[in-house]
Amino acid sequence: MAHNKLFGTDGIRGVANADLSPELAFRLGFALGRFLADGQAHPRFVIGRDTRRSSTLLQAALTAGIMAAGGDALTCGVLPTPAVAFLVTELQANGGIMITASHNPPEYNGLKVFSREGFKLSDELEARIADALATEPSADSRPTGTGVGRRHDVNDAVERYLAHDIALLTGEGAGASGAGAGGAAGAEAIDGGATDARPLAGLRVAIDCGHGASGRVTPRAFQRLGAEVTAINTDYSGDDINVGCGSTCLGPLCALVQSGSFDLGLAHDGDADRLLAVDETGAVLDGDQIMALVALDLQGRGKLKGGAVVATVMSNLGFVRAMEAAGIEVLRTQVGDRYVLERMRADGLVVGGEQSGHIIFLEHNTTGDGLLSALMLARIMAKAQRPLSVLSAEVMQHYPQVLVNVAVTDREGAADNAAIAAAVAAVEAELGNEGRVLLRASGTEPLVRVMVEASDEDRAHVAVERLVAVVQAELG
Repeated sequence: MAHNKLFGTDGIRGVANADLSPELAFRLGFALGRFLADGQAHPRFVIGRDTRRSSTLLQAALTAGIMAAGGDALTCGVLPTPAVAFLVTELQANGGIMITASHNPPEYNGLKVFSREGFKLSDELEARIADALATEPSADSRPTGTGVGRRHDVNDAVERYLAHDIALLTGEGAGASGAGAGGAAGAEAIDGGATDARPLAGLRVAIDCGHGASGRVTPRAFQRLGAEVTAINTDYSGDDINVGCGSTCLGPLCALVQSGSFDLGLAHDGDADRLLAVDETGAVLDGDQIMALVALDLQGRGKLKGGAVVATVMSNLGFVRAMEAAGIEVLRTQVGDRYVLERMRADGLVVGGEQSGHIIFLEHNTTGDGLLSALMLARIMAKAQRPLSVLSAEVMQHYPQVLVNVAVTDREGAADNAAIAAAVAAVEAELGNEGRVLLRASGTEPLVRVMVEASDEDRAHVAVERLVAVVQAELG
């Protein structure tokens, strides 16, 4: 089934108070209070938000909609998206909503919806909800008196999430809460239950929180685990999330790492479901490289279930060849963590992710978890006692990959444009087995993404420039 246009690839997203209005947020809250109630008189919904100025506006509207439908809103304040997914199962709620536009600029916002199992909703259910949002709830459909819902503040939401992720490294109480990967209650600690209160002692870590939700969790987690932490962009004004910092702009983190004696640099996007890393030399590691390190570590410990990982069509050829050389199968999906997750669940696999740094560890959470990805990477370094630059070089050769986001007026038109198709075919023929082309419309922005991968970076740049010119001429 084609995905409905309202929800896109990762929830509802748009410019806040314009495309994404408080009226829409109210109607979504009302619809969720009815569609996800499962027969309960007062279904419960976890609500989290990132640091954007508009997040409190949308939270007020969303909460009002839930309560107007008879649901109870469990408001958790500022915290990462993976914390909402975890808390849905932890608090035995009917669903959850994260108010965030992830890596997008501050004027954007979004609504990510999770089921009672902590998973994002199916295409079919999102389509039904989208249909319901087309109309204002009628007065006779709203409960009154004791049927009206209430709001409850969850004051220990951040601490619950921190305790869960930290326990996976320390072995202290891991899985005891009954949360984890949507039914993976009781999942053991990463090292099989061994107890070590400070497994990252001595590790020197620089963290760029991007003025986003990770500022409340990642520095604290690493400090508790024994690391020496220098964190930047942990504060926020509401107008600076992702602006010149975090995983969307790695310059400040690279400069910080290069200016000091750090073993590792970490960068999150606004809602901290992604992670990119920087080694001790200032070189960047993307999601493919992080996932390769983790997959080989799990394989070496006999914990890579199914002997496979799930990646998207954006994953680097170097990642695929490195996994194949290690005897690990790579299963590809279309872009979007929802599709990675669907394949992981269908095949019973435990690791999957995207080059963008959105990595899912299905035994421990039901969506990408930037903090957990950071802890996994740091644990590998601490165990190996070798520099990250050496570890990453041993794992995979990164093929040059050039990606250009082309602003267009009709992003959907790229799929069936004959001139664009011909240009792509011509470039693919020239590259042969030494590279590939991926051209796709963004699921959330008015962009067409043009990517070329080749054994030679100059060759990739030339090919991208040719394709970008065609896209601009046809759709600009």
